[in-house]
Amino acid sequence: MLSRPAILLSLACAALAHDIPADVTAQMLLDTAPPRARLAVRVPLSAMRDIDFAAADLEPQLRLAATQWIAQPIELRANGERLLPRVAGLKLTLPSDRSFESFGAALAHVTRSDPPPQTPPEQLLFDVLLEYPTHAPGARFSMRPGFHHLAASTTTVLRVTTPTGDVRAFQFHNDPGLVPLDPRWHQASWRFLTLGFEHILDGADHLLFIACLVIPFRRMRDLALIVTAFTLAHSVTLIASAYGLAPGALWFPPLVETLIAASIVFMAIENIVASPSTQRRWLMAFGFGLIHGFGFSFALRESLQFAGSHLTASLLSFNLGVEFGQLLAVALFVPFVSLVFRYAIAERTGAIIASAFIAHTAWHWMTERYATLRRFELTWPQLDTPTLAASLRWLLILWLAACLLYFMARLLRPKAET
Repeated sequence: MLSRPAILLSLACAALAHDIPADVTAQMLLDTAPPRARLAVRVPLSAMRDIDFAAADLEPQLRLAATQWIAQPIELRANGERLLPRVAGLKLTLPSDRSFESFGAALAHVTRSDPPPQTPPEQLLFDVLLEYPTHAPGARFSMRPGFHHLAASTTTVLRVTTPTGDVRAFQFHNDPGLVPLDPRWHQASWRFLTLGFEHILDGADHLLFIACLVIPFRRMRDLALIVTAFTLAHSVTLIASAYGLAPGALWFPPLVETLIAASIVFMAIENIVASPSTQRRWLMAFGFGLIHGFGFSFALRESLQFAGSHLTASLLSFNLGVEFGQLLAVALFVPFVSLVFRYAIAERTGAIIASAFIAHTAWHWMTERYATLRRFELTWPQLDTPTLAASLRWLLILWLAACLLYFMARLLRPKAET
């Protein structure tokens, strides 16, 4: 343990007492093997504020900092019951230390008695070992990091070691709330259902795309087939991308975002210059839905860590949430547009004006995203065995999706044409 005062800590005491860091990254390693859970935490010492580091006896001050700034804010629960921690070790460390690459190395490092580094305190890291009471084997843990109070923006990197030796990695920004570390299928499904619902309502480009669908077709019978085609298509590429089948090149995300904006421009222009048929529009919705699915996957990529072992259920729930969001948007757009066209402006004139506004907005998005895309060098994939195998998988996926779409179209077409 730390028993000798570090003289250099007093030099920066005043600066550390009041300054709030702009960004802080915290590392946590959690071992859940019975009979107790142990958590190793590493944060920059500069994030500890209002603590008198110039005291004659340094260890009580560090222990107070570990309790107030680390142990108390962290909320760790086992089977829903909050566990109260005990500070079992603490240490000042140089940034060059690599012991937090595994829990075993971090445990040996924090519990080893070493003199504090003779380094200015703003350059040091603060390592703390927390021990939690006995819990039942097979307990399900959930955690709220609670580090959002350390800085204006915080990032928490957590690695959890299960009793079976599996390691799960998480990364949280600011306050993620209480997060199940090994969620049940219904917990993961509900989280991703709400994510999908919120994402479609927060995405301006997807909402404008839906508006382009509604303007020429304001009957739910027509829109049912079109929205179904769009949902089926984006579900295919979203799930395939989540399972690692999408290209991993840096230029791919900006390319997809550019194509999403271009799809809105295309459909808006078609609304202006022509009267699209239901069959043509659901075919276009299917084709553009394949592109939008990749866009959904980019937004979902960071959240897949919360799926646990229920990736498929989480992806299906996300798609279901997106579908609910789309249906809500359609249910709001259809009566609103119908009322405007009936009482405020002629239908054809209103369709042209609304579509022109959408095309103008999407055009600006497209040019801005294309400018970003041009910063990357587009390279064609090599014609090797992995590329050919991936191409065959995509052809099979698209063929199955097209077959399903065809049968759904056969079922819905009589209703749409009545």
